[in-house]
Amino acid sequence: MKMKKSLVALCLSAGLLASVPAVTLANVNFVPQNTSAAPAIPGAALQQLVWTPVDQSKAQTTQLSTGGQSLNVPGISGPVAAYSVPANIGEITLTLTSEVNKQTSVFAPNVLILDQNLTPSAYFPSEYFTYQEPGVMSADRLEGVMRLTPALGQQKLYVLVFTTEKDLQQTTKLINPAKAYAKGTGNAVPDIPDPLARHVTDGQLKLKVSTSNASSVLVGPLFGSSGTGPVTVGNTAAAAPVYAAPTPPPVAAPAVAPAPVKKSEPVMEDTESYFNQAIKQAVAKGDVDKALKLLDEAERLGSTTARPTFISSVKGKG
Repeated sequence: MKMKKSLVALCLSAGLLASVPAVTLANVNFVPQNTSAAPAIPGAALQQLVWTPVDQSKAQTTQLSTGGQSLNVPGISGPVAAYSVPANIGEITLTLTSEVNKQTSVFAPNVLILDQNLTPSAYFPSEYFTYQEPGVMSADRLEGVMRLTPALGQQKLYVLVFTTEKDLQQTTKLINPAKAYAKGTGNAVPDIPDPLARHVTDGQLKLKVSTSNASSVLVGPLFGSSGTGPVTVGNTAAAAPVYAAPTPPPVAAPAVAPAPVKKSEPVMEDTESYFNQAIKQAVAKGDVDKALKLLDEAERLGSTTARPTFISSVKGKG
């Protein structure tokens, strides 16, 4: 069945700028509703995908190696993730996160937004999803926030996440763990190199849906349905229940940190040297508590010399 072309309009330009993360305003220069740069995907192929429902009750996490799907379309490399989100809750915000894994690699996402007729309506290329440094409750990641306004009369929007051959030829510059630790503790940031994360076809994605009043991109026919009903997606997954209760606040981190988990990968030489020197200086100043914290952090990153350095420094101090 031939799908009717949707009329798509762009809202105020001020709203468009609000949809771009602040850290990328200087680098990202594109109009989301220009879908001509996105891979051309046949409607029949889209209808064969299983679209996982995501609502405000819970963020959806997808491990592409096990939960990804195959989409044999020129311009798309490796597995894809397919989601459906409610379009009848007003203006919505989609936050997509792609975590850097332990092998120092990351999935560089591209996102194609489709209306309820599976017509492409907005495209967010990989440049839109920028590197975010790790925090107390978050890891190194690529992340982007997409603000959308579903047109009247729509029940669902569809979100297709994929990567491309061009993305696989690129890398993302991370922050060295020693630098991140120094910044977090207020210490001088060491002048050491930062690691590069390879772009790969596997990774962990997280999609979060929330309501918004700062939308920018209209998705779907401008004046609602003109007689053509939504496309029936044969393999749509069963819809998850929508809960009226708001998402609970995040649980505060416990006061006592758990025992460090030793990494299987060797820590970078510059990073190990930084922690060993910092441990020696802390012991020399009599600040054993700080030295112990440095030891814990170094071992969590995979250091094998931090503990002997701490012990020898304490003995020498005695």
